Amino acid sequence: MRLLLVEDDVRLSQALVEAFQKNRYGVDAVYTGPDGLKYAQGGIYDAVILDVMLPGMDGISILKTLREEKNAVPVLLLSDKHELQDIVSGLDSGADDFIPKPFEQEELLARVRAATRRKGAFKENAITFGDLTLDKNRCELQRTGGGSVKLSLKELQIVELLFDNPHQVIKKEGIIEKIWGGDSDAEYNNVEVYISFIRKKMEELQVHTRIRTARGIGYSLEDGN
Repeated sequence: MRLLLVEDDVRLSQALVEAFQKNRYGVDAVYTGPDGLKYAQGGIYDAVILDVMLPGMDGISILKTLREEKNAVPVLLLSDKHELQDIVSGLDSGADDFIPKPFEQEELLARVRAATRRKGAFKENAITFGDLTLDKNRCELQRTGGGSVKLSLKELQIVELLFDNPHQVIKKEGIIEKIWGGDSDAEYNNVEVYISFIRKKMEELQVHTRIRTARGIGYSLEDGN
């Protein structure tokens, strides 16, 4: 499971990174609002822990942008402000949780576990995009109107990542971190090989939905229209 921490207090950020890693989370830490938005838009995170007050772009603006882009990643807001109106504003902007500072690390960890459990509970086992359906239970791709192909585990994980972030370019390094893990020695050609396998299976189904290459960057799922 991979987390994004956006917190400009470097000492607090470092302490939280250590706590997350000790609890076997992969975690990326950034310290400014623009970097936080850029990383969150990559689509590889299971949850985002986001400070409200950030240099360059505040956390509420980041959150609103993500929700406008239909990015449903669980977001937990951290804030020095904890008046009722601040909490209501954060939750109404699309946050999954609001955590006033100071807080205990164990409380934050518990809230992250709760947010990611909810995400898993609401996730559908079959997702449709364009004329293509991903059935995770059967581990297969299905064409609207008939026809299906089986997927390997890695193919399933990559396709699910693309389905969860349609029209968004998922960077190759993001795919490696999400699917193989940040400590893996997997390279870009590993991603390219699996994308090639998936494309051939989509061609076999004769669907209009396509995986588009953003040259030198990554891939996005497009409906073919």
